[in-house]
Amino acid sequence: MSPRDWALLLTLSVLWGGSFFFVKLALADLPPLTVVLARVTIAAATLYVVVRTTGQALPRGRKAWWTLLVMAIVNNLIPFSLIFSGQTVIPSGLAAILNATTPLFTVVVMHLFTSDEKATPPKVAGLLLGFAGVVVLIGPAVTGALDTPVWALLACLAAAISYAFSGLWGRRIKTLGIEPAVTAWGQVTLTMLMMLPIVALLDRPWTLASPSGTTILALLGLGILSTALAYVIFFKILASAGPTNLMLVTFLIPVSAILLGSLVLGERLAWTHAVGMTLIGLGLAAIDGRLWKRLIARTA
Repeated sequence: MSPRDWALLLTLSVLWGGSFFFVKLALADLPPLTVVLARVTIAAATLYVVVRTTGQALPRGRKAWWTLLVMAIVNNLIPFSLIFSGQTVIPSGLAAILNATTPLFTVVVMHLFTSDEKATPPKVAGLLLGFAGVVVLIGPAVTGALDTPVWALLACLAAAISYAFSGLWGRRIKTLGIEPAVTAWGQVTLTMLMMLPIVALLDRPWTLASPSGTTILALLGLGILSTALAYVIFFKILASAGPTNLMLVTFLIPVSAILLGSLVLGERLAWTHAVGMTLIGLGLAAIDGRLWKRLIARTA
């Protein structure tokens, strides 16, 4: 990758790692589904301005909108709702670590549902390491050794599975010929439209107390920086460096999330979380393959 690609990758990791921080701040005043709605609404408005000012055409045709609708469900509505709900009771850093399992589930999904992305021996080894890390993370909660709610951990893992299916469905988007910013706008806009009746029915936001200035700033950061801007950077890296290089962001997101959570929010993670993150990181490195190839090349 070029120095520009690396700079964009580091920026993206901070933006997505920061999303866990922004969510934690917003959850102090608002219920999780309302935070989801606020996130996608702000992002939709921001991306619409970008799309219109740059003269990009909006999606047309039933096929395009149907594809974007499914993507909105598996890439936004389901994972955002699950992660935000989990973050009401677990640290933002732990949520980010669990979110980093997405590539593990992606390997499984692609192996089961595609013919050209089957699991190789290194990927299988990476899966075993990664899922061992998951066991270390959730095992103490299941056995009662830690008072972490199991449902919150499982919610974050379910979100990672949903992201894996979004990767599978995202292969269809390439065939539509839609600009990246338009794709991002379509996803968050459809998510907003689906979330409106859900939030109105379950959260009744008009009955909630007015959010604080900190919460409003957190929502703006979440919608503009960690969603709208992050999506634009995501698609730029995808176009210039490819999906394999883009997966490297998975290694970096928990780092920024943990740093923000510990330095600003005062969160503390258990030693099992560090061990689990290490195993997941080794698993991701095995799946990526490049580190092992370099080590083999040096010893050859």
